[in-house]
Amino acid sequence: ILASFEMDEILFELKDHAAGLNAGRWDYIFSVIKKFHFSPDFILPDRAQVTMSSPFMKAYAELLVKTCHRRGAHAMGGMSAFIPNRKDPIVTENALQKVKEDKIREAKAGFDGTWVAHPDLVPIAQAEFDLALGTRPNQKDQLRPEVNPQATDLISVAIPDSRVTEAGLRGNIQVALEYIERWLSGVGAVAIHSLMEDAATAEIARAQIWQWIHHQVISEDLYKELRDQELKKLKESSPDSIKFRYDEAGRVLDGLILNPEFTEFLTLPAYELLP
Repeated sequence: ILASFEMDEILFELKDHAAGLNAGRWDYIFSVIKKFHFSPDFILPDRAQVTMSSPFMKAYAELLVKTCHRRGAHAMGGMSAFIPNRKDPIVTENALQKVKEDKIREAKAGFDGTWVAHPDLVPIAQAEFDLALGTRPNQKDQLRPEVNPQATDLISVAIPDSRVTEAGLRGNIQVALEYIERWLSGVGAVAIHSLMEDAATAEIARAQIWQWIHHQVISEDLYKELRDQELKKLKESSPDSIKFRYDEAGRVLDGLILNPEFTEFLTLPAYELLP
């Protein structure tokens, strides 16, 4: 989040060593929560409701395009987390449509390129950028003079018609437990519910729960109740060889969420459980 105020400075310092800047999403959202966790003015709703079309996310992405192009650098879009499932055509069709919509948005915003979470998605992204670029190698001619966000636009996290729901809380608990278990088992990127998730996913999930409890949006008791339910479901659906890792993941998650102090990164306490 602080880098969005210093994009010119970053490009200046890196000069010829920088290809450009990348407008990521999960790490950026986590950064917002981590930096402003102490304030009730920065409570974010369910993760699914925080999209690149959210006002503060759109403001920073468009400013990134403008800043990069003004300096002759490339503006790179972010990863679309949706991934296809070759065994499920309906999931695949939904993933392809979501990625297409995301890449259309990026291409129209002036980005010069993008990245995806799965090789099968390359043709979808390629097609939209080929359509936008034509024979040009980039869109650096799009200087976006109409984009002039104020500092408040970058940190005004209100999202119209958004809210915190039980489904969002349950989803955060489940994805955090599943990712932490996989991380403890040596896997850094995990496909969960047809989304490619990495450490930033679990960081957002646990940070949101901490934030919601800390600012009394939800109760600690509700978290514990849903945590027990989700742990039970995960363990029942898992082979015996990894059941104990879910217990460890639960202890890591509790240590992060029930701590009155916000832990900077979940990996710090989790490292202690690695062999």
